[in-house]
Amino acid sequence: MEIIALRSFGLSYIIMDSIFIVAFCLLLFFTKRRLTLIFALCGGILYFIVDYGIFHLATGSRHIINADMFWVLLWMSLSYGITNFAWIWLCLRRDEKLTEWTLLIVLWWIVCPILDDAITGGGQQITIWRETGAYHWFMAVFLIVSYVALICWNLFQKDKNKQFKLLWLFAIGVAVQFGWEVTLLLGGIRSVDMDFLQQIKVLVVNSLMETNLGLPAIYCIYLAVTSKFTERCTKRDIPVKFLDRLSESNNKLRC
Repeated sequence: MEIIALRSFGLSYIIMDSIFIVAFCLLLFFTKRRLTLIFALCGGILYFIVDYGIFHLATGSRHIINADMFWVLLWMSLSYGITNFAWIWLCLRRDEKLTEWTLLIVLWWIVCPILDDAITGGGQQITIWRETGAYHWFMAVFLIVSYVALICWNLFQKDKNKQFKLLWLFAIGVAVQFGWEVTLLLGGIRSVDMDFLQQIKVLVVNSLMETNLGLPAIYCIYLAVTSKFTERCTKRDIPVKFLDRLSESNNKLRC
């Protein structure tokens, strides 16, 4: 199933968003969400490896007009990689200020395209898109394998406190990607000049698949890391095993 994921924006969008990302990282650092910051930076690097290394170099599915592919993808990867992975980590830890962080991210995604349009107007637009036919099947396989692994674990794990909260994980994946996709669409960045049905198709398919395929692995990484380290990047006074950390996480979810 071919999905054309297209974005169109001005140079001012890149400049303003880059400033926001630096400020966002500083906020994470000074509010002592150090582990979140490290994970977010790793997410940006991972996005760039996938987007430039696989989508562009390996599959040739990336295309761009009016800009250099490397630099635009570097910015895009760091921008959405950092915000998405930070948002996911904050959701997984049920951060006490999750509402504030969520509003900060989503409001910026809404406002930035408006400011870009006001500055750029009818000026030159950078247009970048990718065709998904070459690799969407792999993403679908990765998605089903990841969740089936957790489903099988839950089926054979008798201790309910050591089972994964699958609908909660799935909801986080959908919410983060949907927030990203719908603000891009409403801001006139995503799916420019596409018909309505094509826009909805991109919105729905991407929201269900693209972030969710990594949620099971991300949650396991979260549990493994936080079983040994605190959010301030110090060692826990009493490290716990992976399954005990899962139990802790489940207990916090019920609170």
